[in-house]
Amino acid sequence: MTVRILLVDDHQMMRDGLRAILTSESEFEIVGEAKDGREAVRAAAKLSPDVVVMDVGMPEMNGIEASRRIKKENPETRVIALSTHSDKRYVLNMIGTGAEGYVLKQAASDELIRAVSVVARGEHYLSPQITGVVFEPMRGMQKRLATPPKRELLGAREREVLQLLAEGRTSKEIAAALGLSTKTIETHRRNIGQKLGLRSIAELTKYAVREGVTSLT
Repeated sequence: MTVRILLVDDHQMMRDGLRAILTSESEFEIVGEAKDGREAVRAAAKLSPDVVVMDVGMPEMNGIEASRRIKKENPETRVIALSTHSDKRYVLNMIGTGAEGYVLKQAASDELIRAVSVVARGEHYLSPQITGVVFEPMRGMQKRLATPPKRELLGAREREVLQLLAEGRTSKEIAAALGLSTKTIETHRRNIGQKLGLRSIAELTKYAVREGVTSLT
C-alpha cells in the first residue's frame, strides 16, 4: 500500500532532506509540500494525504494551529509533528490537536521512516526522548482539567492573530495577510487581551512564546 505524504516545513533545505529520506522507501509517495501552516491547511484539503509530516515552529501559522485545522477538516489524515522542541508545552499542545506522532528533528532518519509506517497503519508514535513528557505523573491533574488553559479560551482566528502579533506584525499587516479589515483585527486584539488578562504587545508576546504559539526563531 502506498502512503501519500505531505511535507510541511518553512525551510526548503529541510523539506529536501525529508523528501530524500522518505522517498528511499518504495511505499512512500510525496504528494505535496508547504512552507507554512496556512499553505499546509490548503494543501491537505486539496490533496487528502494519508500522513502530514508537520514542522511545529513556523511563521505565519504554526504547526499546532495547522494540525488542529487539518484534523478538524479531515480526521482520517494522520499528522506527525517534527520539531527541535522536546519540552512539555510543544509536545502536549501538538498531541492535543489530535496528532498521532511526534518526532524530534535530531532523531536518525530511520526513526522518521518508522514513525510514518507506524502512524500510517493507525497507531501512534513518539520519539523515545519525549515519552516521559507525556506519561509522567501530573500533579493537580483534576484541578487543571476543571480549569481549561487560557489558550483554549481563544478562537481559531484569535490564535492566528496572536501569533502574528507576537511575530511583530502590525494590525494593518495582519489585516492584509488574513484578508480582513484593520478594524476587525483591532477587535480581535482587544478580545485576546481581555480573555488572557494581558494588555501590552510585550505581554502577549511573552505569553505566545511560553505557550508555544510561536518560537520566534
